[in-house]
Amino acid sequence: MILNQFKLEGRVALVTGSGRGLGQATAVALAEAGADVALLDLSAPSETAAQIEALGRRCLTIACDLGQASPADLSGVVDQVVTGLGRIDILINNAGIIRRQAAVEFSQANWDDVLAINLDAVFWLSQAAGRIMLAQGSGKIVNICSMLSFQGGVIVPSYAATKHAVAGVTKALANEWAGRGVNVNAIAPGYMATDNTAPLRADSGRSESISERIPAGRWGTPADVAGPMVFLCSAAADYVHGAILTVDGGWLNR
Repeated sequence: MILNQFKLEGRVALVTGSGRGLGQATAVALAEAGADVALLDLSAPSETAAQIEALGRRCLTIACDLGQASPADLSGVVDQVVTGLGRIDILINNAGIIRRQAAVEFSQANWDDVLAINLDAVFWLSQAAGRIMLAQGSGKIVNICSMLSFQGGVIVPSYAATKHAVAGVTKALANEWAGRGVNVNAIAPGYMATDNTAPLRADSGRSESISERIPAGRWGTPADVAGPMVFLCSAAADYVHGAILTVDGGWLNR
């Protein structure tokens, strides 16, 4: 039965930035598909954990500041998952921040802070999880890209730089690991109603102009990412490598 290919029973996933928004929706969706889930955020995401445990799945919470974590720290995070839940089969690099400032005034902090979380942590967590996945001959890594993996955006140079880079890292790791049983892919959400886009949605003129360009006629929600995420983490996507799946209501088509 084809639906069995989408089930995640016996799998263990690590989801970063899982306290709210896309990360929370992803973590719950993976649990609904049968996975046990480790949740990483700045503080223990108790609300997400409660939803997962209500589904009868095991849950491990890890408090970690990805902006300050070293490669050794992030390797330790993966070790915590393996120790606490027995293995790691799925890594979702969801955590990210955005800083808005004109390029000619952009501060070093606004550059460094965004790169640390959006790019450095993505690579080092992928490396640490990848070592285990390669040894076991299987694993799924899904990174979060953006419309700004394809476009330049306005007053967000560090964010655009990281999202272009994450697309490149996704393809680079896929090239190295596809033949060894590890799938590395990405999802590029369109304009989603999350905390990161709150300033845009608060600007009635900008919000309206964005909505008018989206063929689907609305902003996305975290739930819109859940199905594509389960697909990329499942056996149904075993022959999908280095893909950047846009979940954007058709934004890039315009």
